[in-house]
Amino acid sequence: MGRIEGLGRIDRERLSAVIRETSGTVSVSDATDILKVSRTDAAKMLARWANKGWLSRVRRGLYVPVPLESRTPDVPLEDPWLIAERLYSPCYIGGWSAAGHWNLTEQIFRTLVVMTRQRPRDRSPVMKGVSFLLRTISERSLFGLKLVWRGQVKVSVSDPTRTVLDMLSDTRLGGGLRPTVDVFRGYLRSENSDLNLLIEYGERLGNGAVFKRLGFLLERLAPEAEDAIVACRARLTQGNAKLDTVLETGKLVTRWRLWVPKTWIKEQRVD
Repeated sequence: MGRIEGLGRIDRERLSAVIRETSGTVSVSDATDILKVSRTDAAKMLARWANKGWLSRVRRGLYVPVPLESRTPDVPLEDPWLIAERLYSPCYIGGWSAAGHWNLTEQIFRTLVVMTRQRPRDRSPVMKGVSFLLRTISERSLFGLKLVWRGQVKVSVSDPTRTVLDMLSDTRLGGGLRPTVDVFRGYLRSENSDLNLLIEYGERLGNGAVFKRLGFLLERLAPEAEDAIVACRARLTQGNAKLDTVLETGKLVTRWRLWVPKTWIKEQRVD
């Protein structure tokens, strides 16, 4: 465990200026612009301040300030959303992380789902004890988002409808079939439920499997939503999809061109 050491007057003034002009994270580029020094000098300063315990390194070239009340520089990430926005923008918080934000699930997931335009090599990085799950998306997929304040920074998160759509597109983003269905149930009961918007989003996303899963689930969870069910059937694409994008196939429900896991067939009495 490290300890916090004192800084000279010039270092204190420079560090104060950097922290004052940033919002939660500090990069080499930030320090370069704020202090009007070279990138090399900025990088050395940040590394020196981190060694003395005033900054905590998240990854190469990125730091977070250590709270004044902290007795050690080994501090956890105060808000992983800020790190995601800083490292993976353009991006948004999605999947189970967004579902938790909108109170669509009571499950607690310790991994943050980040949908990004970038193509990072490491899709499951761990930074200061926080796990991230990264998924690359196309530019046209950046819709259905809300901006929320995290401290002094605005971070994009998928709105409730887009959150459900992403999970129906890939159940892994919901933590599997069961959690995804639970989130969908919660969505249908919530004030944010909007099946017309869900159909609209599905068309924009252009993933035909979404309508197969959506129509199938609506018939069993909300059979009264006849218009939405008809809309899903009208948008069925050729070929068969899987209800769960991970589990092995079980029975083919030809009406929806959908393979349904055996365990789900038994529990839900699929005909």
